[in-house]
Amino acid sequence: MKYKVAEDARPQIYLLLAATVLSIGLWLLSGFLPFIGYLTYPIRLFSTFIHEGSHVLATVLTGNTVQSLSVAADGSGVVWSQSSGWLSQLLISSAGYVGTTVFGVALLIWMRYGRSSRAALYASAGFVALMTVVFGIFAPIFNFFANVTVLGQAFTVFSGAVLAVGLAAIARFASLKWANFALAFIAVQCLANAVFDLLNLFFLSAMTGEQSDAANMAAATGIPSIVWVFIWMGISIFMISIGLRVYAVSRARAATSTDSVFED
Repeated sequence: MKYKVAEDARPQIYLLLAATVLSIGLWLLSGFLPFIGYLTYPIRLFSTFIHEGSHVLATVLTGNTVQSLSVAADGSGVVWSQSSGWLSQLLISSAGYVGTTVFGVALLIWMRYGRSSRAALYASAGFVALMTVVFGIFAPIFNFFANVTVLGQAFTVFSGAVLAVGLAAIARFASLKWANFALAFIAVQCLANAVFDLLNLFFLSAMTGEQSDAANMAAATGIPSIVWVFIWMGISIFMISIGLRVYAVSRARAATSTDSVFED
């Protein structure tokens, strides 16, 4: 079965390639010029909000309670919640890494079908604002700052506010071309962060016993944490491959086609 790049997808492909090249370039330069990392630092915090926000959504949808959402200056984050049963724990713990991948893939599909980049940016700003206000401010106060500190939540609120305002400002004031590029760049960065975070989780699970989503799953199911890392990697890679295929290709019926990009 042969596939080729769809004619109507080529403008989006060029946009995605440009965003990918820029992302890779910044990553390579950051190894020689550490200050380059500050350019992608806001996206790193945004990915953390998506990761932790996915835990929050899974917690709420399984009928459980969220005590707080925190994002730290080093890009890490944590959601304190109460879960009932191993199935709830499975869904909640898996939601972070899988949710970030789902978000990035959803942006690819959104762009592929020509939906408004401004609407996606506004929605992203709204999501960050919701997580910040409800679970970064009200939930910790309601739970008397159990497991969190005022200073830690202050950074969560500050970073969430800056991200929400920044995304809304890009949606409102940027030209359509730059709004499209910003959305593509965010999609690439979210997918890259999801993959790199899973790789970091692999080494964390293999070499240490530190607390993590995989360690939580091991405690809840008895299945080693490293196995959960491979499961989440497999799910993420599968979703990314499907998202890229939907984004970029169309099925070619002609068996003699020679310009296919993907071939089964």
